[in-house]
Amino acid sequence: MYHFISGYTALVAGTEEGIKEPQATFSACFGAAFIMLHPTRYAAMLAEKMQKHGTTGWLVNTGWSGGSYGVGQRIKLQYTRKIIDAIHDGSLLKAQYSKTDVFGLEIPDAIDGVPSEILHPENTWPDKKAYRDTLLKLAGLFGNNFDKFVNYKIGKDSKLTAEIQAAGPQF
Repeated sequence: MYHFISGYTALVAGTEEGIKEPQATFSACFGAAFIMLHPTRYAAMLAEKMQKHGTTGWLVNTGWSGGSYGVGQRIKLQYTRKIIDAIHDGSLLKAQYSKTDVFGLEIPDAIDGVPSEILHPENTWPDKKAYRDTLLKLAGLFGNNFDKFVNYKIGKDSKLTAEIQAAGPQF
């Protein structure tokens, strides 16, 4: 729910006027301009529906890998399709996972047809210090963005609120 509420995306040249290189941005629930209720209300509704129906949610990086703009490149569509196929066929539910530093995301160690370095972004960056600096900068952006949501109670009690906040970046 943390990432759903945050709605992290990027402004990209060619789709946004005046943008020359990708810029991190946030759009609550991935659609802030179109929502009528507070984003935490949508998170509570989504959590309720997911629990009721036993649904699993997945974050899929369809964007940049291998370095900052000008160094890295967009993840190949064929790899994104293989990841989505693994979600649909259920093989990701059986995969082995490693937990990432800072964001605490669980990343599969292997997916058929996808180079393992793509799954673990730090392995695609030739400059490890630049990766770490960018990771911490992004984590800070997430934290600053999420500050505006921390005073809202999510669900019937504050337990869900605390769980969602705990899913954010840890420094």
